Amino acid sequence: MNEEEIQKNEEDVEEVQEEEAEDLPFAKAEVVRLMKQHLDRDKMIRERVKVEMNKFLGDVLEKVCKQLNEYPYTTVEYEMLKESIYPYKNVERINEEKERILIHLDAIKADCDALSLDVRRTLKLKDVEDTVY
Repeated sequence: MNEEEIQKNEEDVEEVQEEEAEDLPFAKAEVVRLMKQHLDRDKMIRERVKVEMNKFLGDVLEKVCKQLNEYPYTTVEYEMLKESIYPYKNVERINEEKERILIHLDAIKADCDALSLDVRRTLKLKDVEDTVY
């Protein structure tokens, strides 16, 4: 074995020992492997990031399971899982829809403001200057 392989094996042994010492929902080595699979090759991952990603994934799993428990059935079906993970899988689309709705509401607000000014200007009850609020 060359030095690089020896160092990698030592790191793997250290990770397994740390895993046993920490109370994490998933095997840290597996979470790190998946993170490295999706990160650029030159990225290094700090220990705290490894731990917090593991906890985050555990929290997501817990929330999905809580929603699955709301179903009255004893068997978890695929459709139930799909419904429970929908917010996590569609967060980008949901945020885009939120932005679209906010823009539309701003346009409605501008229309209401313009209409309000027009009503005040044209439909006076008295022949005096009206102050704009």
